[in-house]
Amino acid sequence: MATSFFLMSEEKKGEATLFVRLQSRKHGINYKVASALSVDIQAWNKSKKSSTTMNNFRNAYPELTEKMDAIRKSLDLTLNNDSPITKDEMRGIIDSIVYAEAKAAQKKKAEEKARKEEEAKRMTLNKFIKMYIEQISTGARQTEQGRNYAYSTVKAIKQAMKQFEMFQKSRRRTYDFKDIDMNFYYDYTAYLKKKEYSINSVGKCIKELKSILYAAETEGYHSNNVWKDKKFKGTRVDIDSIYLTQEDLDKIMAVDMSKLSTGHAQARDIFMVGVWTAQRVSDYNNIKKEDFDTLTKNVMKEADDPENPGKKKAWIEQQEITYLNIRQKKTGAKVAIPCNSALKEILEKYDYQLPHLEDQVINRYIKDVAKEAGLTEFVEIETTKGGTPKKERIEKYKLIHTHTARRTGATLMYLAGIDVYDIMKVTGHSSPAMLKKYIKADSLEVVEKLTDKYDYFR
Repeated sequence: MATSFFLMSEEKKGEATLFVRLQSRKHGINYKVASALSVDIQAWNKSKKSSTTMNNFRNAYPELTEKMDAIRKSLDLTLNNDSPITKDEMRGIIDSIVYAEAKAAQKKKAEEKARKEEEAKRMTLNKFIKMYIEQISTGARQTEQGRNYAYSTVKAIKQAMKQFEMFQKSRRRTYDFKDIDMNFYYDYTAYLKKKEYSINSVGKCIKELKSILYAAETEGYHSNNVWKDKKFKGTRVDIDSIYLTQEDLDKIMAVDMSKLSTGHAQARDIFMVGVWTAQRVSDYNNIKKEDFDTLTKNVMKEADDPENPGKKKAWIEQQEITYLNIRQKKTGAKVAIPCNSALKEILEKYDYQLPHLEDQVINRYIKDVAKEAGLTEFVEIETTKGGTPKKERIEKYKLIHTHTARRTGATLMYLAGIDVYDIMKVTGHSSPAMLKKYIKADSLEVVEKLTDKYDYFR
């Protein structure tokens, strides 16, 4: 019994197919099967002359002879079985050896394709961020209160995630859920501080990333809990920002707007509406006529009676109160703000239908108006950039932006002696602690307020 190889070609030169012959007297078989291996006819015939020429052939064609040895070994082993091998089984053994590399390559290719398909299906951190932003932008994903995310909130999240994207590019790697650990935190915050971002800006980037990690964990996309560590935090400090005094506001309102554009005049009026309503720009820059309501109340009036000297006469007079009635975009809080005379004057100019300007435009124009109003005194502010506290002296008008209106409104109400809880009903803050961050009165103004309000300090 033996396995042997031979050629069936009558040609003397060129390539020919190598056949395999399997013989066994025990099993009564004599199979001849083409192997799909090609061999040089001259080299093959020469190898048959002696053991030396066979060794030379084997050295010249190592891959071919290696497959021949494997075929011989596999087929000879089958002849030791009690039941004889079939010709089809013989052909299968030969093909498995001849096409081993091709099958291995095919298997590897199939495995790689399956891996890529699985990877495409698997939710990664960056894919989740992209989906998250798209959903909050379209309203498909809502807040815990079941409301659409405010435009300003969506914008802030996009900006924070842009920083995360730029960080990944700077590190030349893609971060996934499992990679968000304390080493990442230290590296990412160091990267942001190196860009001289303020503490609050760095904290915002961390806070938004943590919100996204929380959402992804809740939805079952990862189980990494490192981001919940108390050291993995977005630090926030009370920034040294300004508010405008009543004198500042009077100067702004006294500016000759004929020297400036129509856009400047509109920006000033929109900003002043923000002051008198103490709302966020996303609310006061989108006020419509239908947001206003009126109520009528009976007011008891009293005056000297000319017909009865020394006596008073009284009567009831109806008083109409106009108020702004809105639901805040960011929090969903419903607030009602009485319109004072200064606010009414602006609203009547536009028939209670305020124009709309982009936030950036208002920021640019209100600075121009404030400069024209003479708010050019230097103000010392303290900031923290790149993790280092810094003091800067900046002209006041340069520090004014859309949010200054809300801060100014809250502070002026406080200085006017309005109860903190009543102010909260106007601003929509959920706690006195939150409102406190908006009240920017200095110590001398507080002294005046306390002296005016309480006899204790007189």
